[in-house]
Amino acid sequence: MDTLTDRADLIELLGRYADIADLKEFTDLPGLVFTDPLTLDFGSVADIPPTTVPLGEYVETLRAAFAPYVATHHAITGPVVTIDGDRATIHAHVRAEHWLPADVAAGGPNYWLVVGFYDNEAVRTADGWRLSSVKLTSAYQENPQLSGAALGNR
Repeated sequence: MDTLTDRADLIELLGRYADIADLKEFTDLPGLVFTDPLTLDFGSVADIPPTTVPLGEYVETLRAAFAPYVATHHAITGPVVTIDGDRATIHAHVRAEHWLPADVAAGGPNYWLVVGFYDNEAVRTADGWRLSSVKLTSAYQENPQLSGAALGNR
């Protein structure tokens, strides 16, 4: 085990995580990023309690949540990585922007902005590091009525 290599792999994992939504790549990337099952806590942006779900179920939730957006951009920066054997924690800043088509916004705002932090846990698997737990803490939002969860409830 090489700590620098592990750190690089864990930081790259955050980039792949962002690419799932930003590239709408729901086929191969999720298996390269997550364990199955995984624990999720998006309670600060959606009215759902923390939960552990099978990866396939989460992928379908992601696909539906990001379907309305013409583009998204997740900038995940400043990772602080702590490695303890085959487990790691990653604290990072996030700025996530989500744009709807102008015609869907009907003259109103067409983007949802979330600024906050990720506190994720990762485990070393036979195939490399994978996120086993993802927690998003929102510090600020603009237009939360345009979140994927809110749009799904319309």
